[in-house]
Amino acid sequence: MNQTHSQTHPQAPAGAANAARERARGGAPDGRTERGRQTREKIADAMLSLLDEGETQFPADRVAERAGVSRRLVFHHFADMAQLADTAIARRLDQLAAQIKPLPTDGPREARVAALTEQRARILEWITPARLTMMRMDHLSERVEEATRQVMDFARQRLTEIFAVELGRLPEDRRADLLNGLDAVTTWGAWYHWRSGGLDPQAARRAMETTVHALLAVTDRPETWPGSGPRAPGPRA
Repeated sequence: MNQTHSQTHPQAPAGAANAARERARGGAPDGRTERGRQTREKIADAMLSLLDEGETQFPADRVAERAGVSRRLVFHHFADMAQLADTAIARRLDQLAAQIKPLPTDGPREARVAALTEQRARILEWITPARLTMMRMDHLSERVEEATRQVMDFARQRLTEIFAVELGRLPEDRRADLLNGLDAVTTWGAWYHWRSGGLDPQAARRAMETTVHALLAVTDRPETWPGSGPRAPGPRA
């Protein structure tokens, strides 16, 4: 019987869990340090809650009110609102990494595609407000850029494992082409294209699922891949 999940899975991008381990190695924090950390997280979460509600402006007074703290305390913990936005985005990326669960790497293709697109659609819809905020920011911190790269690299690596059977049927250069296509239609750019074009989340997920199936179909007949046929003879001398 085919198993629905592989026995081993790579770890999701490091985030809050790594930070917690670092704190643990340094010993238990004192009460004041821990309260400060909790307050910073509360303020960052307040900004994220406004962002999730569709807000595009984040005045300090509004964030402070949502967090249940004073405006003065916001600027005690953050140099300015740009630093707060950076911290909030990094926190959201950590939360995203925590939502990435193992997906089946063997069994029927239909089940693998369905599991992939369900997870991607749910996460991409959830991350959209933060992603739009990132696009409006003039500069992203190294922390946010690195976390974003880790998430994207991890997502691409998962595609190579979920569709290893199909990718393995193609020569190396065609395999890279197919992986690039799969990566393009299962990441945020394609999702936002469908959603901003008027599709609701269910329709956008169906579009993703249909496109993934269409791309993978070529592996059933690798000889039909563009450029795979015999080359036409060159001009005679």
